Amino acid sequence: YLTYKMARDRLNILPQVNAAELFKTKPPDQLTGRRAQYNFIADVVEKSAPCVVYIEIKDNRRVDFFTGRPLTLSNGSGFIIESNGLIVTNAHVVTNRASANVEVRLIDGRTFRGVVEDLDLKSDLATVRIPATNLPTMKLGNSADLKPGEFVVAIGSPLALSNTVTSGVVSSAQRGSEELGLRDKDMVYIQTDAAITFGNSGGPLVNLDGEAIGVNSMKVTPGISFAIPIDYVKEFLKQTHGPKKTSDSPRKLYMGITMLTLTPQIINELTQRQELLPNDLKSGVLVWKVIIGSPAHNGGLLPGDIVTHIDGRQIKGANDVYDILKQPNLKELHMSISRNGRKLNVTVVPEDIN
Repeated sequence: YLTYKMARDRLNILPQVNAAELFKTKPPDQLTGRRAQYNFIADVVEKSAPCVVYIEIKDNRRVDFFTGRPLTLSNGSGFIIESNGLIVTNAHVVTNRASANVEVRLIDGRTFRGVVEDLDLKSDLATVRIPATNLPTMKLGNSADLKPGEFVVAIGSPLALSNTVTSGVVSSAQRGSEELGLRDKDMVYIQTDAAITFGNSGGPLVNLDGEAIGVNSMKVTPGISFAIPIDYVKEFLKQTHGPKKTSDSPRKLYMGITMLTLTPQIINELTQRQELLPNDLKSGVLVWKVIIGSPAHNGGLLPGDIVTHIDGRQIKGANDVYDILKQPNLKELHMSISRNGRKLNVTVVPEDIN
């Protein structure tokens, strides 16, 4: 009995001794080391979030039935690039009727009335100025150096809430100096699997160094989102901040949509995701967003429509649409579209925004 009792006591002690030794080998600072080592996304957000703003477009002529406040036409995000209040965003976020007001809310809760300084409908880029100084600024990176597989973070401020963050990798990155021109060229996008929604549209796509390498633009399907390369932004800023021409500005027609050229690769990816596409579809543009109250909205265009022809002319890409909008005496557009596999015709009367 004594031998059995001694053996039992020894067995009871051993696990306690081993457990104590195990915990002694893990100081508290080492237990949190792994979290600190791999929390690089949080570091990027902490550095970049103060530069991201919420943008809301309101129409003073129309009020909300329940609140009595001016009706919100659209909203999105932007990011500060100059400490004296210059903000970059998407043109489709701020482009609307002349009666619309631009309200900008900072991360600290301050709200300012914004003024749209410049915009380019083709590149879907715009700058907004607010009367503020000493603001945190986002550093602009170099999208030409991007490689497929790089981690990126999409930051936005949807619905005036605190910053919303999604992360992913670059699925496809385009590079080359010939792609930096904004005029008379098709847009090139950064494709990523980081989710880009209406709320963070216009916000920055950031690399792990906290540099903006793109402007969040659109999500086609889950896992397929696009951002405008930051090199386009640099070229846009160079043109708009350069010497101003004394002649009258060229006529700019506005439809109120965001478009995406349907390349064979994108058509194939949409088909694999069982999207309803015409069997004979080889080219066209996908309507990603339609601004409420815009000419496109009034004409009956809906998000998800595919424009295949305008006035009988086959549309191979977004550049074809912009070329048609440059016609001097253009009054209306007769569009052939595909909606959920059905072919329809709509008429859009664009507006002159100058």
